[in-house]
Amino acid sequence: MKIAVLTLGCKVNKYESDALIFKLRELGFQADDKLEVADAYIINTCAVTNEAERKSRQMIERCRKFNDKAKVYVLGCASQNRPIQFKEKNVTFIQGVANKMEIISHLQKDEQENMAIYDLPSKYEDDLYSAQTLTRAFIKIQDGCNNFCTYCIIPYLRGRSRSRSMESVVSEAKKLPEEVKEIVLVGIDVSSYEENGAKALGALLEKLDTLGKRLRLSSMEDNLVTEEFIKRLSKLKNFCPHFHLSLQSGSNDVLKKMNRKYTTEEFLNTVILIRKYFKNAGITTDVIVGFPTETEENFKESVEFIKKVKFSDLHIFPYSKRDGTVASKLYKDLPKSVKLKRVKILEKVKEDLKKKFIEKNDIVKVLLEEEKDGYFTGYSENYIKCYIKGNFKVGDIILAKICEPKFDGVLVSLI
Repeated sequence: MKIAVLTLGCKVNKYESDALIFKLRELGFQADDKLEVADAYIINTCAVTNEAERKSRQMIERCRKFNDKAKVYVLGCASQNRPIQFKEKNVTFIQGVANKMEIISHLQKDEQENMAIYDLPSKYEDDLYSAQTLTRAFIKIQDGCNNFCTYCIIPYLRGRSRSRSMESVVSEAKKLPEEVKEIVLVGIDVSSYEENGAKALGALLEKLDTLGKRLRLSSMEDNLVTEEFIKRLSKLKNFCPHFHLSLQSGSNDVLKKMNRKYTTEEFLNTVILIRKYFKNAGITTDVIVGFPTETEENFKESVEFIKKVKFSDLHIFPYSKRDGTVASKLYKDLPKSVKLKRVKILEKVKEDLKKKFIEKNDIVKVLLEEEKDGYFTGYSENYIKCYIKGNFKVGDIILAKICEPKFDGVLVSLI
């Protein structure tokens, strides 16, 4: 029986889908992540925006174009949020966020029941292990979120923050095949990672550093960054100096309405601290434009602050109203045209900042992850996408010189 496991959304979802594929293969199924003809489809959905939910529903129709008789199983954040939207699509079975591995048992038996939305767990569910065969491996260390930003529905769908034991994380990392050269730690809120009730991300990274693989964090919150923490990171041999710090807005008024727990001044001090220990760190961020209370003046403040920080890249999102969040109840949404106009303005700022950051770099160490269209591609330690031609193989780590812009990154040459 052939099963396609398809993923929408974040790296956490991708890790969980890979774990499902691994388990299905162990049980004798033919399973992969390709959208093609299959006997059954498992769709791991996303609900971070309305568009993400729409794409989750749309994926059902895309699957049925390959096999209209196939069984379709849905799980994840969108089905946790509004299972009825999938029931209307006549899918075979609907599950939420919790107990994702149980979808396999429902797939194995023909049953009348077609939905199971379990209570959100209070402890980390440590039953998902992903078989990694690529050069870069994602390892999930945490789930849930306690921040309750006013625009975000994820804490209501994923539950409170809960951490995986350090022993379990290190055990999975030790089992990674030799061809995996980089580990990326992922979670809904990686910054809240704890062991025995105490912050433990630094200690976890120190343990993983002994394995000799490059280490990368998927994202961080401002409240994690202290001088002690950054100093510990600077002493690691294999840590990649790329920090994804979610800003969301460069206006203090908007940050307060978002329930983000820092000011722009505090955020800038964090960036200065990082650059004190990592001179040429890549610092990327997420920005929401068009939050309901964002005035033109607020937006201008945000743009100027983003320029001041000199991010290496931005992920820009127009605000998406999510029913059930505080913002959806308190504030009236801005016109779509206003949001799109601000996105376009910020896109130009983004391209300028990327260009200036690349110009500050000369020699980079690159992990080659893929060969496509005559080029080997991969990322530098500070997360610049690099392209090179030559007699290499996937998994090589090379020292290279940046030559010129190329596609969505830069062309490099071997030193």
